[in-house]
Amino acid sequence: MRKEYDFSKAKKAKDIQHLSKLQSDSNGKTRITIMLDNEVLEKFRDQASKQGLGYQTLINQTLRTYSISEPLNEDSMRNIIREEIEAYLPTKNS
Repeated sequence: MRKEYDFSKAKKAKDIQHLSKLQSDSNGKTRITIMLDNEVLEKFRDQASKQGLGYQTLINQTLRTYSISEPLNEDSMRNIIREEIEAYLPTKNS
């Protein structure tokens, strides 16, 4: 094996017919490499096992849920607090 390889003339996967087809057949998903804390990964694996899912599927579902949820900003936090306080206050008619 060489110490270094010259990839300056390498083609991108999308420019090679059979690799391009493999990428298009991925059902809207992209393969990535990501570094996760061991504790986080272990928790996802445990939870996925309990739910009968793959841990990568569970991570994807969690990220999807978080990414489409409304961000918690100051106004929404104030509304939540008001609603919770009102639930514990005595009614005016009591």
